[in-house]
Amino acid sequence: MMRQYLRIKAEHPNDLLFYRMGDFYELFNDDAKRAAEILDITLTARGKSSGQPIPMAGVPYHAAEAYLARLVRAGISVAICEQTGDPATSKGPVERKVVRVVTPGTLSDEALLEDRVENLLLAINSQGEHYGLAYLDLASGRFRAMELQGEEALAGELQRLNPAETLHCETLSLPVVTERRGARAQPEWEFDLESARRALNTQFQTHDLKGFGCDALPLAIGAAGCLLQYVKDTQRSSLPHIRSISHENRADSVILDAATRRNLEIDINLAGGDSNTLLSVMDRCVTAMGSRLLRRWLHRPLTDITILEGRQQAIAALCDNYRYESLRKALKPVGDMERILSRVALRSARPRDLSRLCASLAALPQLRSELDQTQAAARLEALSQQCAEYPALVELLQRAIVENPPVVIRDGGVIAEGYDAELDELRQISSNAGNYLLEIEQRERQATGISTLKVGYNRVHGYYIEISRAQSDRAPDSYVRRQTLKNAERFITPELKTFEDKALSSKSRALAREKALYEALIETLNKELASLQDSAAAVAEIDVLANLAERADSLRMCRPQFCQEQLFEVSQGRHLVVEQVLEEPFIANDTLLNDQRRMLLITGPNMGGKSTYMRQNAVIALLAHIGSFVPAQAARLAPIDRIFTRIGSSDDLASGRSTFMVEMTETANILHNATPRSLVLMDEVGRGTSTFDGLSLAWAAAVALARSVRAFTLFSTHYFELTALPEQCQTMANVHLGATEHQDHVVFLHNIQEGPANRSYGLQVAKLAGIPDAVLQAAQHKLEELETGRAAANASLASAPPAQAELFGSAEPHPAVIELEALDIDDLSPRAALDTLYRLKALLN
Repeated sequence: MMRQYLRIKAEHPNDLLFYRMGDFYELFNDDAKRAAEILDITLTARGKSSGQPIPMAGVPYHAAEAYLARLVRAGISVAICEQTGDPATSKGPVERKVVRVVTPGTLSDEALLEDRVENLLLAINSQGEHYGLAYLDLASGRFRAMELQGEEALAGELQRLNPAETLHCETLSLPVVTERRGARAQPEWEFDLESARRALNTQFQTHDLKGFGCDALPLAIGAAGCLLQYVKDTQRSSLPHIRSISHENRADSVILDAATRRNLEIDINLAGGDSNTLLSVMDRCVTAMGSRLLRRWLHRPLTDITILEGRQQAIAALCDNYRYESLRKALKPVGDMERILSRVALRSARPRDLSRLCASLAALPQLRSELDQTQAAARLEALSQQCAEYPALVELLQRAIVENPPVVIRDGGVIAEGYDAELDELRQISSNAGNYLLEIEQRERQATGISTLKVGYNRVHGYYIEISRAQSDRAPDSYVRRQTLKNAERFITPELKTFEDKALSSKSRALAREKALYEALIETLNKELASLQDSAAAVAEIDVLANLAERADSLRMCRPQFCQEQLFEVSQGRHLVVEQVLEEPFIANDTLLNDQRRMLLITGPNMGGKSTYMRQNAVIALLAHIGSFVPAQAARLAPIDRIFTRIGSSDDLASGRSTFMVEMTETANILHNATPRSLVLMDEVGRGTSTFDGLSLAWAAAVALARSVRAFTLFSTHYFELTALPEQCQTMANVHLGATEHQDHVVFLHNIQEGPANRSYGLQVAKLAGIPDAVLQAAQHKLEELETGRAAANASLASAPPAQAELFGSAEPHPAVIELEALDIDDLSPRAALDTLYRLKALLN
């Protein structure tokens, strides 16, 4: 047995091997030690190898899913090795083989997946700074490919996709890829272009890939070929639900880099959790597949105005007379059709999957009826057509599957009574054997008149008719003697023999028949797989649109208007997430950016709301570009190509980058890649270095964004010197967040006002934070000293880069300056002037 185990283990050196032995999956040697540590199970030993005990650990097969889930979450792959031979006929160890490999990126089992989060497998191919990406959600069959340029773009896509497992060529040494959790190096030949083309064409049954828009993406095709082969190797089955691959073009979406996704807290907050995020506020979808689609929309806002306005029209139609309420009610019986259908395709669907699929399909007619009553929305009409009805499948599943099926098929009890006559007969025999034997006994007694006749059973001779020796000569000719006892004779009849054959094997035959019927149901569903998948996709989008309509109504959101002129105009805009956590009413604010007003220089106190104001405008732009309504009284905007954010301070210790280095890297990315159609958020640029260095960098970055880049920019700063810039650049404007003092306390008004702020209230905010009074008084004294030299710094900034000044230098004039100011030059003789010059020189030294 150990020879067999080691042979199979050699084929899967990097995976834990779950080796089936009876009712347990066993692990040996290093696998056992590793599993025992991670799963907190007992490590034992069995037998010896080279005189040393063989480490062993195991988990019950019926509870394996829970253990698999823990291993997968730890990023570990597991090879499942089952007994495929018959123990009754096997000589030596029962034949075993690996039936599938469970890896973090190839999960389809319901127990191993988060229902509202996609589980993606990503493959990356590279050539210099050019990258080809292919990713697959095995649980839905969604297969995408793209190519992009540069490490920054790659990091942004990795942040967006957040794959559970990443395949990369073994020659790639990029830390952003190779150091990801779940990264797996693959041989270079697995990314071969021609092999990939053949594999993809075979999978899709096509001549070439032109119809998918991927034919001119060689790096992405190579990645897709590697990914497809990896999935086939791990699943050990065909993949009929993967029907196509589509080209995902970055130019079709509003590009968000990694920093922007992090700062906008789309679905993960800055602390790494999922509370108080944009998704947590916007997601009230009825179905899990709707939630996953909404998450994809938020992470990939579109630039196609036709699609966006179609979604807006659908949301408006659903808001009319609260049509979304009845639609959401019709969606409640619908299960996770996408993932159920993928398990059907992989032949791993469980009885409850079919039961939920039946309920989902039965709900589609009512869903379509509700859609058809919604007027003037072309997108909803198209979705209604795409969402087909399946009365024959519903009737079949309702007849075939019991109302509350067991979890698995292996113990039977899944197929309903009355569905199959043969199965019913086998079950009848198995469950009513005793009654049937009494019936035969009574009938034979009456037919023969033998009062001592009885029907019995033992494990050696099976079923028999027993007659006492005194009456045995009256046995009919059809009775065949089976056994002679001291006081009785035992016989068998053709009827009893037939019953014996059925009864002794009825349970196993019933289970085999039930499994065959179940597999036939799976096969029937697979014949309709393509249409069913299209219907599932339609239901998911219907759910998202109904959800966005409900959110628009509940959160007082308006329909934004897209325009061709360069404009970003928001009336009474709000930050959705902040609004939900505030106990008091949120203060709404206006925003106006146009061709003559491209940058707002935002000043005001700490905690005054500058960052919230900036983020709310980015969130409004993001929501508008998924087709959603936005949190404002009114909004008009030109289509945006990118959103950039430079917000907050954090270091990157793993890469050896300081806080200021991170800040400058993000700023450089914005200056290089922003366009006049971009929305840029710059918060406190230059605060990570010395005062004059930071002020100079902030000044130069602001001027470049306004004059050269000409992006729509919200530029927040505490450098009041920058408020003079609008006098030099007409496309800049000053705005500030209001605040006032009341009884030595600062009161934040949180409202945007035109013009620069007159002070920063830093000491007042420090007081709110609990800084001791003595420290505050010392700070106030030093502030008064420093402000006396401020005017000179302002003047020097306007003309030339300022010289570096010592922050805590004396504010008093130098003695040489004092003496020079007191001199009456006209009364000095040449000799006195020379003496004075020497004296001033000495003072300076």
